[in-house]
Amino acid sequence: MNTKLTLSIEEEIIIKAKAFAKENGKSLSQLIENYLSVLVNHSAQIVEEPSVLYGLKGSFKDNDLVDYKEKLNDALSKKYLNE
Repeated sequence: MNTKLTLSIEEEIIIKAKAFAKENGKSLSQLIENYLSVLVNHSAQIVEEPSVLYGLKGSFKDNDLVDYKEKLNDALSKKYLNE
C-alpha cells in the first residue's frame, strides 16, 4: 500500500534529483523509496560492520601487523632519549 508523504527539501536538490531520476528512467518517488528501503534493510549490517571497515576486511594478514606497543615505545624513546 502506497502512502503519500510530504517532505521539505531545498529546491536546488529537488531540481538535481529530478534530473537524475529522469536520466535513470525513474521517478523521484521511486528513487526516494529505493533509498529508504536500502537504509532500513541494511541498517543492522551498518551497525554491526561499518562499510569503511568492511571494505578493509582481509586487506591485512596477521603477519603484517606490528605490535603497536613496540612501535609506541620506539617512537617515545627516539623523542625523549635523543634530545
